[in-house]
Amino acid sequence: MFNNNRVIAIIPARSGSKGLPDKNIRILNGKPLIAYSIVAAQETGIFDEIFLSTDSQKYADIAIQNGANVPFLRSNGLATDTASTWDCVKEALDQYHTIGKEFDIFVILQPTSPLRTSQDILAAINTMMLKNADAVVSVCEADHSPLWYNTLPKSKSLNGFLRNEILTKTRQDLPTYYRINGALYIVKVKHFSKSQNIYDCKSYAYIMPRENSVDIDTLFDFSIAEHRLMILQNNIGNCPLLRAEK
Repeated sequence: MFNNNRVIAIIPARSGSKGLPDKNIRILNGKPLIAYSIVAAQETGIFDEIFLSTDSQKYADIAIQNGANVPFLRSNGLATDTASTWDCVKEALDQYHTIGKEFDIFVILQPTSPLRTSQDILAAINTMMLKNADAVVSVCEADHSPLWYNTLPKSKSLNGFLRNEILTKTRQDLPTYYRINGALYIVKVKHFSKSQNIYDCKSYAYIMPRENSVDIDTLFDFSIAEHRLMILQNNIGNCPLLRAEK
């Protein structure tokens, strides 16, 4: 319990990934991918419930083995690749309501962000409390400025590709851009019950380190995460993601 607020971690993990089949339970450095989000949530000590939202009993069993709760499975209508995370959150909150459990804050922990740490979660929660925010969303610094991006015509011509004022600037002269990294969404249930738009309220950013912001969609992303975890193993005492494996 955090400041008398009842807080639930919701880890959305449907089983039907097409780009990388079963990626949410794929073994990453010795553990299924969903385990990293469960461990990070456990280590914060603030959650009244750590819930895996899944349509798969196999996923549910793995989550329970790693310390999450799965009192019910996701409905079939929300098991497709067109189902929104927000609809899954609403279903989860409604289902918990039917068994007499209510929450003040929910935290979405995408399992595809295994490098997000318990410290990240706590820092983002602290931002919510300090700002009295309705929502906090994790971002990280963009790898490259979007000012260097554009579309290409069929001819591949670069004529007009960049604005003239950009051509005379160095990287240091350009403003810093941030991207939503998908690792953390923290929302007050009271706001969510009125609107699923978390950007039309008192919403603030939590800036996560870029090295913690790997979002796994492909095998290449997996290899990046594996490499980062191997580096962290060299300093395992300070790595909450791996501490349980000592």
